[in-house]
Amino acid sequence: MGAPAIDTSPGNGHGGWVPYYYWPSLPAAIIFVLLFTVCGIIHIYRLFKYKGWYFIPFIIGVIFQAVGYVGRIGSHYDFYSLTWFIMQSLLILLAPALFAASIYMTLSRLAIALHAENLLIIRARWLTTFFVTGDVLSFLAQSAGGGMMAKSDPEGADRGQKIIMGGLFIQIFFFGGFIIIATIFHNRLNKSPSHVHEKIKGRKYLLTMYFANGLILVRSIFRVIEYIMPHDGPLMKNEAYLYIFDALLMFFVVVVYLVVKPYGDLFDEWKRRKDLGDLELTRSSQHNIFPGTSRDRPQEREAMTSSGDIESALSSRSFAEQKPYGGSRR
Repeated sequence: MGAPAIDTSPGNGHGGWVPYYYWPSLPAAIIFVLLFTVCGIIHIYRLFKYKGWYFIPFIIGVIFQAVGYVGRIGSHYDFYSLTWFIMQSLLILLAPALFAASIYMTLSRLAIALHAENLLIIRARWLTTFFVTGDVLSFLAQSAGGGMMAKSDPEGADRGQKIIMGGLFIQIFFFGGFIIIATIFHNRLNKSPSHVHEKIKGRKYLLTMYFANGLILVRSIFRVIEYIMPHDGPLMKNEAYLYIFDALLMFFVVVVYLVVKPYGDLFDEWKRRKDLGDLELTRSSQHNIFPGTSRDRPQEREAMTSSGDIESALSSRSFAEQKPYGGSRR
């Protein structure tokens, strides 16, 4: 039995407003709920196993995807329900921004872990801050616009659509900039004679980043085209486009980070270097507080230097001899 016809006439009981121009597919929604749920469970297990806390936004994005398609199941059974419509509209729309937040944090960690942060055109500590800030702006704009579009008020929905487009353009702008910076870093890494081993270790992470960013960028462009076109345009009238250019692409992003784990031994090295850097920063601060000690007493300065060298050597030896706790991971 076919799906009921969609009544868009003014007498449909909702002033001609309809949440969809098609009847949401139940099988398609169920399939993607299951796919994102299974992937989400695996990601959560690995999150706690490897303590890759910076990937929490990504996992929240996976949860958003799963719950968003639950909303489409609800819309199948209750077509005019604003609750189900808002749920699926907002969560599916916002999930890629959460994916992007974790991906942005990957590059600086990768550069530090490979001892190649000097090859970045932006300092590692500012790289994450800059791009995550842009991602937050995109997220907030899309959230506000999605909330307005979920209303049955035509004027409010039109304003919401424009705000969403603005948020998507912000996302595309920052994505483009990030891809350029990652490409420059990758090119410098390949050409650096002192990073021969590092470029081999980092290759799969960089290629994974390109793949995921490319898919999210294509999805964002699709969404912009979707909102530029009329409400009853072909992209809005055919549900298949949503599943091909949004659901399927985002599923590939989720899967690729299951295949290439964004945590583990290489990122343990990032944490070790970060902690060691914090220690060195603390020492420098202490010397700045008491500058007269090393200047006025050369013997004490020499002793402090020797002590620091010994401590550094012992620390390096300790790190080299210790079997990393992630060494047995597969």
